[in-house]
Amino acid sequence: MKIGYDAKRLFHNTTGLGNFSRDLIQILNRYYPENEYHLFNPKPKKIDRLAIDNKTIFEHLPIQFVDKKLSSLWRSKKCIKDLKREGIDIFHGLSAEIPVGIEKTTIKSIVSIHDLIFLRYPQFYKKIDVAIYTKKTKNALKNADLIVAISEQTKQDIIHFFNTDPKKIKVIYQGCHKTFKERATLETVNQIKKKYQLPEKFILNVGTIESRKNLISIIEAIKETDISLVVIGRKTPYYEKVASLIDQEGLKNQVYFLQGLSIEELACVYQLATIFVYPSLFEGFGIPIIEALYSQTPVITSKDGCFSEAAGPHSIFIDPKNYIALKNNITKLWNTPKLCNQMASDGLNFVQKFNDDVIAKQWQKTYINLLNEK
Repeated sequence: MKIGYDAKRLFHNTTGLGNFSRDLIQILNRYYPENEYHLFNPKPKKIDRLAIDNKTIFEHLPIQFVDKKLSSLWRSKKCIKDLKREGIDIFHGLSAEIPVGIEKTTIKSIVSIHDLIFLRYPQFYKKIDVAIYTKKTKNALKNADLIVAISEQTKQDIIHFFNTDPKKIKVIYQGCHKTFKERATLETVNQIKKKYQLPEKFILNVGTIESRKNLISIIEAIKETDISLVVIGRKTPYYEKVASLIDQEGLKNQVYFLQGLSIEELACVYQLATIFVYPSLFEGFGIPIIEALYSQTPVITSKDGCFSEAAGPHSIFIDPKNYIALKNNITKLWNTPKLCNQMASDGLNFVQKFNDDVIAKQWQKTYINLLNEK
């Protein structure tokens, strides 16, 4: 079976969609090396985090001069001729897009939808971006043979915003990088603690520092406590609002901001954390939650949306806007090591449903079933 992929994010994005794309290809190739995985990349890669062996994994760039110059057009439409040339059986759009016109070929198509946050919270986006995302998503949902949502929440959003037939939508969860599933040595953990001058005990938040992630609720929750907070994520203009509150409340010595960590270093910080706190207003799924659970770190997160799907029944769920409730639960866990240990153990058992072999099997079955459909 020859499977083609829209590989723009895979070769050009270091987080989110890039990680999802790379992880999916790696686990599929590990468990089903009998397939061929063809990665269609519009531009020379910026990121080299996936081994291209040219035996089972192949990279394809635009060949013709005009396609190289108009790479976006090649990705959105003109690549179809390259898919045909390579004999692709199924094309998988990894990020809410498929080539325009692919429905007129014999190539089966799947599109992955991660979230529709741009429709739920349009105030967080530029109007032009909302219009572009909506148009691309609408085309993909209409013309793909199968839609795969990364959570039940995303499936319901697709139905709600686009009136899509539920029978056309399948849910397959995401996993996370294998590094988060491995326990670092004590020596390595101590090296990371020393390198980043981390406190002996701290709560952790991971994700882009933007309004939707709601970091301010955590800052409000640790006021008038001695609880340290470590934040790992890219800064946006929202950071200035966060920094202003930290300064106003005299919390500079309690809040640590880190950037540029390797995956191995990030995994160590997860393992060092006492509690992982994730009061995001909305997500398509919430990969940092399962990274924390694999790291055996108890989770406090938001009570609505997709969060229960990722965090499982043994995590703590709160109203993300109620910082008093957040504070009470952080304090409770902070002062109850036995409860932390039990949540960590239960969370690790729950998160096994996101293991690589489970996800790879679901995707392989999905590809085969689609290919066999008349």
